[in-house]
Amino acid sequence: MECPHLSSSVCITPDSAKFPNGSPSSWCCSVCRSNKSPWVCLTCSSVHCGRYVNGHAKKHYEDAQVPLANHKKSEKQDKPQHTVCMDCSSYSTYCYRCDDFVVNDTKLGLVQKVREHLQNLENSAFTADRHRKRKLLENSSLNTKLLKVNGSTTGICATGLRNLGNTCFMNAILQSLRSLVEEFRKTLCALWQGSQTAFSPESLFYVVWKIMPNFRGYQQQDAHEFMRYLLDHLHLELQGGFNGVSRSAILQENSALSGSNKCCMKGIYKTNSLETEGKENGASTVVTAIFGGILQNEVNCLICGTESRKFDPFLDLSLDIPSQFRNKRSKNQENGPVCSLRDCLRSFTDLEELDETELYMCHKCKKKQKSTKKFWIQKLPKVLCLHLKRFHWTAYLRNKVDTYVEFPLRGLDMKCYLLEPENSGPESCLYDLAAVVVHHGSGVGSGHYTAYATHEGRWFHFNDSTVTLTDEDTVVKAKAYILFYVERQAKAGSDKL
Repeated sequence: MECPHLSSSVCITPDSAKFPNGSPSSWCCSVCRSNKSPWVCLTCSSVHCGRYVNGHAKKHYEDAQVPLANHKKSEKQDKPQHTVCMDCSSYSTYCYRCDDFVVNDTKLGLVQKVREHLQNLENSAFTADRHRKRKLLENSSLNTKLLKVNGSTTGICATGLRNLGNTCFMNAILQSLRSLVEEFRKTLCALWQGSQTAFSPESLFYVVWKIMPNFRGYQQQDAHEFMRYLLDHLHLELQGGFNGVSRSAILQENSALSGSNKCCMKGIYKTNSLETEGKENGASTVVTAIFGGILQNEVNCLICGTESRKFDPFLDLSLDIPSQFRNKRSKNQENGPVCSLRDCLRSFTDLEELDETELYMCHKCKKKQKSTKKFWIQKLPKVLCLHLKRFHWTAYLRNKVDTYVEFPLRGLDMKCYLLEPENSGPESCLYDLAAVVVHHGSGVGSGHYTAYATHEGRWFHFNDSTVTLTDEDTVVKAKAYILFYVERQAKAGSDKL
């Protein structure tokens, strides 16, 4: 939100000598000395703990308002009011008078200057600590390239992403994609350099705000929706580079698309509508080259037998969790078989009779008739993105399907879903898992997102700024929300696995 209280509250300078020593994320509350959730007041630079610790940051604001009660209204406006503070870990800004996160800045840009100063302090502390640890590990084996941080094993080669205020939905997707230009390229480069324990993607986040208004603010968002918008806008911007379109024109087009909630290349969902249709916008890009596939949609009139076919490009497939598995929440429950990814894929591609609300306009019968529809995959992508539809609308709210879905780490065979499987190579339909996005919690507007991803044969768990080494047994137990599978490359001179 646009906060009107910045000019009367933001008074400190970025080079203020009043800041404590050490990295901002480990600063301690001046009252209780807790280093959990430190917030710095942008009026006086004092540090206090957040409302979910002991709430001293809010109390600092409330105490500052008491003396003002006896002043006249005009005097109140001139006196600093200690209403705005900044999270020392995520650098998000909050106003207690507005009771909301702040997106604007002062005329002199003081909020951003303070944010950059805190980041520099944090990075300096991380660099010094990283240099010390690397010297101890220079002659170590592969297994010693792992650190113990707060009792957890942390991978040196992997970098976390700081949470900027309910931005775990974005962090989980970025850690999963790692393949795609400018701020996105910078973010991905930083993730694999391994020079920092955690990187703050605020520049990318502000670009997202600029071109995708749907994601402005600090409320929780849907990770799948963000991924779709991100890929669509990358596709548009990369097309601009190929076609000689100016960057400003691309940004305007992106903004218009976001405002109207349209995408340049719609994903294919098995919904209750026959109007699910996507058209590729212009030239292909690295986005469509990596994630792009093609579906064939067949509709048959049950009265005259007329068949209608169309081809739909997709960047991901959204799969329903079959209704018979909706109550099975864990892998170890004994009430019937476990739902598998194959069950979801089969439900997506099986022949389905459309109900009375979806009558098909038959061109031969010249009226709406009962019909069946079926999907075939005409072309598989290099990276197969599978989204499990865990959120669905009831009469009044959006519920979550918390069913455990079993998925393979290796060898997902997609041949049986192909339109022409006989034309595929022996290994062209086999996929290995690269990343999994998980939603923790009960609602799409709440909860938390994390991601599991593999790198150089090892699995890592990305929980915002925390990166820990994990194992395959932990990964397969996750309640997946989005799965990323990479096409297995055929071995030269061999037709066998």
